[in-house]
Amino acid sequence: MTTDPGFVGAKLALIGAGRVLTCLRDDREGLPFPGFWDLPGGGREGSESPEDCVLRELHEEFGLVLPKSRLLWRRDYASEHVPGGRAAFFGGRIAPDELDGVVFGDEGQGWQMMEIGIFVAHDRAVPYLRKRLEDFLSAGVM
Repeated sequence: MTTDPGFVGAKLALIGAGRVLTCLRDDREGLPFPGFWDLPGGGREGSESPEDCVLRELHEEFGLVLPKSRLLWRRDYASEHVPGGRAAFFGGRIAPDELDGVVFGDEGQGWQMMEIGIFVAHDRAVPYLRKRLEDFLSAGVM
């Protein structure tokens, strides 16, 4: 008998002025996509909802606190890391003045607002997140 792990994690594309909020992953052995450009988000803790998960991760990684109403788009995908699991991908907006509140956490090497076109073409951006960002942008929400 197999167990459906259900929702296992979430990622978020925050867009502002033609750029997306990114972080450069740590470059250590055993980490998926070491040294690649990533988007905010991560694994589910306890029974939290996808929205609570991604907003908690945003706070832990960037020190930013946004309300759920700022999540403008969502699509679920098969998890890349947990067989049978589902991962939520969100899209939203971020204002330039909100970036003044970034306090980068202890995961990753740094962060930047990267031009969207550069992220989706970057050979060191997490590949499946490039595609998910394109899905969000093609939905016409922005």
